[in-house]
Amino acid sequence: MNAVVIAVAVMLLLSLVRVHVVIALIIATLIGGLLGGLSIHTTIEAFNTGLGDGAPVALSYALLGAFAVAISKSGIANLLADKLLGAIGSRSSQGQQSLKWLLLATLLIMALCSQNLLPIHIAFIPLVVPPLLLVFQKLNLDRRAIACVITFGLVTPYMLLPVGFGAIYLNNILLPNVANSGGHIEQVNVSYAMALPAVGMVIGLLIAVLFSYRKPRHYDASKVAKAEHTETKPTPKAIAIAAFAVIIAFVVQLLSDSMVLGALIGFVIFSVSGVVRWKEADDLFTDGMKMMASVGFIMIAASGFAAVMRETGEINSLVNSVAASIDGSQALGALLILFVGLVVTMGVGSSFSTVPIVAAIFVPLALQLGFSDLAIVSLVGTAGALGDAGSPASDSTLGPTAGLNVDGQHSHIWDTVVPTFLHYNIPLLVFGWIAAMVL
Repeated sequence: MNAVVIAVAVMLLLSLVRVHVVIALIIATLIGGLLGGLSIHTTIEAFNTGLGDGAPVALSYALLGAFAVAISKSGIANLLADKLLGAIGSRSSQGQQSLKWLLLATLLIMALCSQNLLPIHIAFIPLVVPPLLLVFQKLNLDRRAIACVITFGLVTPYMLLPVGFGAIYLNNILLPNVANSGGHIEQVNVSYAMALPAVGMVIGLLIAVLFSYRKPRHYDASKVAKAEHTETKPTPKAIAIAAFAVIIAFVVQLLSDSMVLGALIGFVIFSVSGVVRWKEADDLFTDGMKMMASVGFIMIAASGFAAVMRETGEINSLVNSVAASIDGSQALGALLILFVGLVVTMGVGSSFSTVPIVAAIFVPLALQLGFSDLAIVSLVGTAGALGDAGSPASDSTLGPTAGLNVDGQHSHIWDTVVPTFLHYNIPLLVFGWIAAMVL
């Protein structure tokens, strides 16, 4: 069996039995490298080389964690929570349900806008979600539903809308790779090609919030309160500085395309203004980095894992072997192309990196099988997106976990990865296959 398939399966199996994702990735890396024909020395060397690719995002998360703790120290989180908690106390049971749906809708809109209107990607999560945990706890809101809502907002826009990150995925990666591999894109409306797979994502979201995770789930309020630094009382000055720091941090990130610089400047504003005392700044910074350390290490280890999988050459071997086994069947061909996209993206954690891999072989094969231009774009685009939701190493799952697990009550695997995998990858497979057959 292909080394990449085995390595991804080992990583997922170990993660499901509650082996920490970093350890699971390292073990899977060694197994995949050795089965792929690499020596132990070459495997470790490739792994070490790949670690650097995940460092910028990991550092971004660490600084965002520090910035989030500074925001909580200002008391603005308490003010927001108090207002919402007051609304909860004064509302009937029906009113509390309305507030729950309003919060979910607000998070969904934020996540959608983070991909295009205000392309800050995952940077908003550590800043917005932790202050709301106490509110979620009072409403007995299942955090798995929140994870599904945020992941939907992080993935679906770039699949469908050619603006923001979608412009990169659809216009700069998907269409050029299809064209370079022999496909014809002149008459292709890329949003139309990806519309059916996006419908699958919508159906998955509705199932998650309306059925799977609609029932109340209880969390320990004392752990939430401790994580949120709820002893801080807000002052008008602190609230104003916090709002100013958040705005400046977002503007700097947009102008510089650097989450690191944005979060750093935001934290400095808190320190210089006196909202965070100078003698407390070091401890707060350390607390914030600790809060995001697990997410950062997973991203770093995932980059090393992806580097080893590429070094083995087994990804191309997988693509070629699947291409050889299709035997002229459009239905089987579409299914296997999507399956390969799922396996590759689950391993490397990036849909943007999967498209060039699958396009080189599968576009010529799809042309040979008689797929239309629209169907080919839809197949390759869906194959790339598959696995982004549901991969332990994807920022589309790590982002929600970073915000929801600051009090240690949200499992990355069982509360984010498994729910998003089930509710998004299965519909994507089904609707991606349907799109390939009908377009």
